Amino acid sequence: MSDALLELGEMIAMAKTDAVLGHEVAHGELTLTATPSGLRELVGHLRDHSACAFTTLIDITAIDWPGRDARFDVVYHFLSMPQNQRVCVKIAVVEDQVIPSINDIHPSANWYEREIFDMFGVMFSGHPDLRRILTDYGFRGYPLRKDFPTTGYYEVRYDETSKRVVYEPVKLVQDYRQFDFMSPWEGAKYILPGDEKPDQAPASKKEG
Repeated sequence: MSDALLELGEMIAMAKTDAVLGHEVAHGELTLTATPSGLRELVGHLRDHSACAFTTLIDITAIDWPGRDARFDVVYHFLSMPQNQRVCVKIAVVEDQVIPSINDIHPSANWYEREIFDMFGVMFSGHPDLRRILTDYGFRGYPLRKDFPTTGYYEVRYDETSKRVVYEPVKLVQDYRQFDFMSPWEGAKYILPGDEKPDQAPASKKEG
């Protein structure tokens, strides 16, 4: 299977030299690294070429790399049922960069692209209805970015006095507490190697 996937990857790379930056086989799946500008051409080739026949879009997701210049990876997974093969297409995206939608090539991409816009803030040009899909209207920020606060910015509750749902800035009832996670088995009879707590007593107490 790996040899067949490698051969397929080489064939696709040769056919789409402007779109494919590289390819590799890992975990029984072919991964193509592509350029955002060549994405639509590559996806169309994967769907329509008889040696590929990747006609089923399985998923689209994204990965946030905040320390990288091209902050996001947008990842597409396709299935070829005639060939019984899978392919992953990955593109690196700079923050605020707009990438092309593949909704007209694979209509099932519609909600996937909306989810990535909602969770990561990646924009898709040519999408027929690019708006939030999981969060509420007026939601601030993008929850799956790694710099998004765990508490969020607002909380939602039903106000009995006004008889309506209200949005309020998050107010923590207590400061974040510092926990010692050195030993998750605190109080256990048997301590596993590596879970021992270091002796943090001052040197003067140790000597006494």
